[in-house]
Amino acid sequence: MIDVWGADHGGYVKRMQAAVKALSNGQAALDVKLCQLVKLMRNGEPVKMSKRSGDFVTLREVVDEVGVDAVRFMMIFRKNDAPLDFDLAKVIEQSKDNPVFYVQYAHARGKSVERQALAAISGIDLSAAALAGADLGLLDDEGESALVKLIAQYPRQIEAAALAHEPHRIAFYLHDLASAFHSHWNRGKDQPHLRFINEERRDLTTARLALVVSLTSVLASGLQILGVSAPDEMR
Repeated sequence: MIDVWGADHGGYVKRMQAAVKALSNGQAALDVKLCQLVKLMRNGEPVKMSKRSGDFVTLREVVDEVGVDAVRFMMIFRKNDAPLDFDLAKVIEQSKDNPVFYVQYAHARGKSVERQALAAISGIDLSAAALAGADLGLLDDEGESALVKLIAQYPRQIEAAALAHEPHRIAFYLHDLASAFHSHWNRGKDQPHLRFINEERRDLTTARLALVVSLTSVLASGLQILGVSAPDEMR
């Protein structure tokens, strides 16, 4: 049994655990996860609240203002025992400084590559069977190798997060994967031979698309676990 409490209720943990143990004749255990409080900010300035005066912001109001995706991702993009400064302006900003946008944009960017490939190369097959037969030995650039290694870590990251009761590990991992993808994308702007689509090298393009499709699949899966959407396009 796992319960989640605010850090200001830490003094009740031992007595509640003792009560559960007594009521179950020692057969049950209560695991309490303490979460630090969230400080609401707006453009770096604290949003003033007071329980005594009845001046406060509800979670519903935050969701209505910034969306459920931003709230869910940012609340889990930290260890549960670490405080969180939740900036209402920052979480809807379209920049690399906004973690939820950065991860969702990586998924949308990968989907864009797939659409561009279908438009640029007549008859290219992006089915799972075709991509499974791609010659992945052609992925010999250091940026591609780094992405392959990160993607391969996904099952272990999920298992480790579950065993340690630390869901923030998934959010951290998705952010690292998105960062590596964006970095490799930017290298392709300066070095055309690294771009995912090469109309003269169908075999190389297929291998790189297998990498991109794998990456977007992992991002979509991880975001689904967190209850966050994985958009195919972002404008």
